[in-house]
Amino acid sequence: MNAIIIAAGSGKRISNNTKNIPKSMVRVNGKPIIEYQLSVLKKVGINDVYVVTGPYSEKFNIKNIKYVKDKEYEKHDILGSLMEAKNFFEKDTLVLYSDIIFELKIIEKIMNSKEDISIAVDMDWEKNYEGRTEHPISEAENVEIKNNTDIIRVKKNIDNINNNVGEFLGIIKFANKGSELFIKKYEDLVNNNTGLFHEAPSILKAYVTDMIQELINSNIKIKPILISGKWCEIDTMQDLKNAEKIFHF
Repeated sequence: MNAIIIAAGSGKRISNNTKNIPKSMVRVNGKPIIEYQLSVLKKVGINDVYVVTGPYSEKFNIKNIKYVKDKEYEKHDILGSLMEAKNFFEKDTLVLYSDIIFELKIIEKIMNSKEDISIAVDMDWEKNYEGRTEHPISEAENVEIKNNTDIIRVKKNIDNINNNVGEFLGIIKFANKGSELFIKKYEDLVNNNTGLFHEAPSILKAYVTDMIQELINSNIKIKPILISGKWCEIDTMQDLKNAEKIFHF
């Protein structure tokens, strides 16, 4: 299995001191976010890691990983950046957002999935937004699930009326068939889709969650892997301080 880390974003929302560096190189207790991720990946035996970079790509100085530069990052959002690495999807591929830190057991659980496409979902997510004023709950990438097995919707700000809504962590596991389905669908959309694409202004400016919703609408099964344990997203200074409390080793 290999891993692709989508790291084409900068830390401009965190502070002026981090606006000119890749977000994944922002330090948490003196250690870059990406090094926390690489440490966990190494523990589960994933050593082939591809990092998709954008602006400030020269600031990456980590050895023993492979870099894929998104030269058109200004035209892309996170989905387009991921697709710059489409040639590196293998039989089993783990895709990670670059601004998350997580416990080992979270990765172990999603790695064990045998489905074509699986996404990590936290059903006990709302507590993570208490006091998070700089990144309110309305910005969460939500997943609405039926019977704990079928994903109905993936988008921001879904009302959690029946306690059947979780949060997408930004971790996807692809098996070989899932990779092929994902890439083929994306290429078809690039060639044929015009105008709005789900929550995005276009397919090129789409999020990964827009693509997941497109697959669901096309009757392609996406398996929710319900996780528990410590994880956090780092998007603001509040998030950074919270991460330093949680991951203080």
